[in-house]
Amino acid sequence: MPRTAQAQYDATTKLGAGDPVEPGDLVFFGEGPSDIAHVGIALGNGEMVDAPDSGADVREEPFPATTGAPWGADVYVGTTMIF
Repeated sequence: MPRTAQAQYDATTKLGAGDPVEPGDLVFFGEGPSDIAHVGIALGNGEMVDAPDSGADVREEPFPATTGAPWGADVYVGTTMIF
């Protein structure tokens, strides 16, 4: 798996907007598909594992269910699966 969020998005299989998000899927945020700034790991029920910033605690938090919905200063770009 590549190190950066953008490289991970580029290297993984994208799910369609209507596909269910499963635990273990990667959820991506940024300004769009070519400007990914952050990645989380889906847990199910609209929750993800998030490591927000260097030095901040890893936490469980919600993410939007709709592609393009705002998430902080970014938007939810989409979901990918590793395999």
